[in-house]
Amino acid sequence: MLKVEKINQFYGQSHILWDLDLDVKKGQCTVLMGRNGVGKTTLLNCIMGQLKIASGDILLEDQDLTRLSVEARPGLGIGYVPQGRQIFPLLTVEENLQIGLPVLPRGQRFIAPYIFDLFPVLKDMLSRRGGDLSGGQQQQLAIARALVVNPKLLILDEPTEGIQPNIVQEIGDIIGKLNQELGLTVLLVEQKLPFARRVGDHFCILDRGRSVAHGSIDDLDDNLVRQYLTV
Repeated sequence: MLKVEKINQFYGQSHILWDLDLDVKKGQCTVLMGRNGVGKTTLLNCIMGQLKIASGDILLEDQDLTRLSVEARPGLGIGYVPQGRQIFPLLTVEENLQIGLPVLPRGQRFIAPYIFDLFPVLKDMLSRRGGDLSGGQQQQLAIARALVVNPKLLILDEPTEGIQPNIVQEIGDIIGKLNQELGLTVLLVEQKLPFARRVGDHFCILDRGRSVAHGSIDDLDDNLVRQYLTV
């Protein structure tokens, strides 16, 4: 589904991503892992076009994304939930959801009913401002907003960060339903190991801007955890 091939990225003179490869398989959930500051969010920003890469290729179903604008990528079927949610606090829930509709063909510019099946609390809060929602509700809104564009690939950057445990459980259930029942491909950045093991099919670990380990989530053993994930 998504292939990142030998990409390099710099901040000024600092080399951040080093010949990095990533293969996100269609219909599965790949978990991108690593300690803080190893390049996970930088990689996502490169995939979304928010950061330019120095070299390499980014392919979505064999279509080259490398030179496409930020605005063009959601229209190709990528939904993105950034770290920190970044909803619009002064807009209503409904207005936040409508933000992504213009990337769809004119006849498809509506909020699909299944989104409210996944997030019934949002249906009851359509007229409430985004900034008045709890942190967990805002995260649900951010995921729902990404789904409005009818993506084939959903990218989530630490969706459980700062969220109360019961909502973390719900988010895990929703990711599982999207992935396993609806066939949506998921790329997830996640620090919580139990959550990653629960929802993931595959993992990729970054360290100092390089991919140092990858495989089936069942192969994520204690040695890898101690070497690359334990703080």
